[in-house]
Amino acid sequence: MEKQQINWGRTMTYAGAYIAFLIGSGFATGQEVMQYFSAYGYLGILGVVVAFLLFVYVAVEFVTVGKEQQFPKGSDVYKYYCGNIIGNFYDYFSIAFIYMSFIVMMGGAGATINQQYGLPTSLGGILMGILAGGTVIFGLGKIVDVIGKIGPAIVLLTIILGIASIIKNPSGLSEANEIIPKLNLLKASSNWFFAAGSYVGFCMLWLAGFLTPLGGSSESKKEITTGVVLGAAGFSISLAIITLGIIANIDQLAGTMVPTLILAGNINSILAIIFSFIVVAGIYTTAVPLLWQVVARFSEEKTNKFKILTVVLAVIGVFIGLKVPFDKLVNIIYVINGYVGFVLLGFMVIKTIRTKLIKN
Repeated sequence: MEKQQINWGRTMTYAGAYIAFLIGSGFATGQEVMQYFSAYGYLGILGVVVAFLLFVYVAVEFVTVGKEQQFPKGSDVYKYYCGNIIGNFYDYFSIAFIYMSFIVMMGGAGATINQQYGLPTSLGGILMGILAGGTVIFGLGKIVDVIGKIGPAIVLLTIILGIASIIKNPSGLSEANEIIPKLNLLKASSNWFFAAGSYVGFCMLWLAGFLTPLGGSSESKKEITTGVVLGAAGFSISLAIITLGIIANIDQLAGTMVPTLILAGNINSILAIIFSFIVVAGIYTTAVPLLWQVVARFSEEKTNKFKILTVVLAVIGVFIGLKVPFDKLVNIIYVINGYVGFVLLGFMVIKTIRTKLIKN
């Protein structure tokens, strides 16, 4: 029988890792928040609620199934939910998307450095590629320890930034629903509900290969389940607050690459500099496990093949990520893949219902 005593230190590390994994370049820069939630005005907050509920379900499912099934590979979870044929499609598709997401992270790093310091976008992308590639070589265990401690700090600072942005311009909230329709904002969908579903959809394709093996390797199901639920709550609270912060200043932020840096600059120029490092940290915490998943899919950790493949894929990701504008990367890659992920959610729900009926 599993011990009921919870190690809260480890539980919070799981929560932090879950949060940090989702806080990539899109969230930390505010670009994906603006496209998926703020662009819909107050309906975007309903979208956050929908996303939270789905995040909890998806996270608990992945770690639970990982713990129970002990898959040889994290990608086997797709066959568990969808069968061999469709499962194989999701296996290869998810790897392609995960790598495309890594490319987005490189673009986000370049855009952040360029907007805040006026330096070439190539500098930010190259530095992030070096940091991510170097960390991946140390393996997933090190990754969880590193990102699990960075994640909560990013959430706290993002919440502070969102609240300060609302307080500084409260009238922006009351005027937002009139202003937003007049702005030419990039949107993830024509409908707020589908935007929220698409958001969880593309995150699912990240989380499947990360949480499933994490659940399989955890000593306590209760600890990791509690951890991911707390992580989903913390991330969603942060998401809601920064969504409102962007809504309050939407007329100023429309068309910008890194909205959060402008929000920080509105409060204090020094804060903008500090937050630029926070944004880069957020990109790093997602870029590392994304790159790890792709490399680990084709090679064993600590082998020469693993190290060489890490370097090659990091270099290619940086090169492509710096060729396309960051906001376009987010809109094209995340939205298209989000709907494919949303279909996976349907398979998961069906499998969950069938499994419970069989047990009953």
